[in-house]
Amino acid sequence: MTSARPIALLPDVLISQIAAGEVVDRPASVVKELLENALDAGATEITVRIDGGGIQRICIQDNGRGIPRDELMLAVTRHATSKIQSLDELEQVMSLGFRGEALASIASVSQFTLTSFPNGQDCAYSIHNLSGGWHIEPSANAPGTTVDVQSLYFSTPARRKFLKTEQTEFFNCLDVVKRMALANPAVSWLVYRDGKLHSRHQAMPWSTRVFSILDALADGQSKPIDVEAGDMRLHGAVGLPDSARGKGDMQFFYVNGRFVRDKLINHAVRSAYEDVLHGDKYPAFVLFLSLPAAEVDVNVHPAKTEVRFRNARAVHQWVRQAIQSVLAPSRATVPLSERIAEAVHETQSEPSQSVAATVAWRSTGHAGSQPVVRVQPKSGVLPFNREGSANPGMAQEALADYLAAYRPLDKPLQVPPRPEVRPVENPVPSSGSRDEPEEYLGQAIAQVHGVYVLALRPDGMVVVDMHAAHERVLYEQFKQALDQRQSISSQELLVPLLVQIDPRLASEVEQGQSLWDQMGFRLSLLSAQEVAVRAMPTMLAGQDVSALIQQWLEDLHQYGVAHVLERQRNEWLAGLACHTAVRANRKLTIPEMNALLRAMERTERSDQCNHGRPTWRLFSLGEMDKWFLRGQ
Repeated sequence: MTSARPIALLPDVLISQIAAGEVVDRPASVVKELLENALDAGATEITVRIDGGGIQRICIQDNGRGIPRDELMLAVTRHATSKIQSLDELEQVMSLGFRGEALASIASVSQFTLTSFPNGQDCAYSIHNLSGGWHIEPSANAPGTTVDVQSLYFSTPARRKFLKTEQTEFFNCLDVVKRMALANPAVSWLVYRDGKLHSRHQAMPWSTRVFSILDALADGQSKPIDVEAGDMRLHGAVGLPDSARGKGDMQFFYVNGRFVRDKLINHAVRSAYEDVLHGDKYPAFVLFLSLPAAEVDVNVHPAKTEVRFRNARAVHQWVRQAIQSVLAPSRATVPLSERIAEAVHETQSEPSQSVAATVAWRSTGHAGSQPVVRVQPKSGVLPFNREGSANPGMAQEALADYLAAYRPLDKPLQVPPRPEVRPVENPVPSSGSRDEPEEYLGQAIAQVHGVYVLALRPDGMVVVDMHAAHERVLYEQFKQALDQRQSISSQELLVPLLVQIDPRLASEVEQGQSLWDQMGFRLSLLSAQEVAVRAMPTMLAGQDVSALIQQWLEDLHQYGVAHVLERQRNEWLAGLACHTAVRANRKLTIPEMNALLRAMERTERSDQCNHGRPTWRLFSLGEMDKWFLRGQ
């Protein structure tokens, strides 16, 4: 227990050291603060030197505007900055740094030297904190600024005990450089480790920079995104579900050029991937959100890695829907002619008979003795069910009982009409017909082990997991059928269900009344800790409604939106689709296989099943040639 002392002002050095505990918690934090200053100064070339994991030395050199000699002392003084001068400027801040704490905090726990040579000055000057005080003297330096930080935490040795190994700390510093490099592709970067060049990033287009740094998004493993709504813009790249990783180390989100870790955004992205992600995988993405500075508060955390949005719910919904719309189109809908050109280009360095056959197929429709691949006319339905008989109305019938739970009680049930079934005539057109469109998944030629459908394309071979593919097709049909209905059937409870809630969530019950009504609930707040459920959706009969409402209120409180009911609904529909889809060892005819392929090409998210597993794979001719060393 501390002894009683009179209240007194803390020494400036101690104040800076306390601030350093928040701002400079490890070497990577030093690198981040110094790089932000370099970018704010307009640097286009930045060199980073890290020795001993950043504990021995961190040196950042840039070619920015520089700091005049008479401002050097202010630069290392706490709460001195050129970024803002008023509250209005703070609310509109667009620079990466603005608090005026970084240099003073870093200098308080290290041997610190800042050298700068601005335009119009006769020579460079440096300021350093040797011998317990600040000294300014002429120095040699290229135009720009160099900050040299040595013996980090020498004045606070206890802090060093909490650091990791030198290798771990170096790669933490390198991650900071990568994050900065992704957001600033017009800047050239050099990184040295213990005196040796470790990595180099030349100025280049943004997409090239992303693919050079993030392998998880390269080689066709990502989709571009660029959407606008009013004053907001979201652009970048989102990884395909197939390229998801076991950890979230390839997730980068920027708000007005600033890298942030925001739980609202993470939740929005995660929920956008819910329908296509397998297990506990983490998607890879690089996303940049631009919006007016007044709509986001960046002055939330000393390290400036957290933000607060003025309209969090709108941002969450928009980001989620934007990513969902990008992920929805299946790769099976890509024009086949574009892929053929890519395949031919890939294999030009390895000429073979198969490549020649592909080119001949494109130009004449046949290739010597090679079989001619023709297009099956599109079928509007999947002509099979679990019993094996042709039944295109199977999906509608399987959903009929489930739809009954969604209909208003005063309206009769209307089941979508069953499409008319007509026998397939001439499934393979004559060789003279060239009017049919090319199909991306090709034409089925065989069923393998009662599980896979083998399809032939002019540029390779496609293997389809028939159960997983049919499962996704039915799942999307079920969701679409329910989404088209205007109301949800609600059931009054004879005895209200009492649900205990956290008092901090009580306000969400009253504020979300319109949302509750829309989803078929009728709630009343009895006290700050108890809610009465007087009506609930019919489809929730037998479910743990208490846990569902608690989770819903928690989501509303944290993110401003809640998708609990939608998630629950989708889980049920996924189960229904799984039990309804064609099973393994069910023998399909060629027309049935082709009907499944055509349905996949028309179905969103058909690259993955309801559980996130892939539904099909393409083996290109070039890839197969490599298996057998053709052309080598």
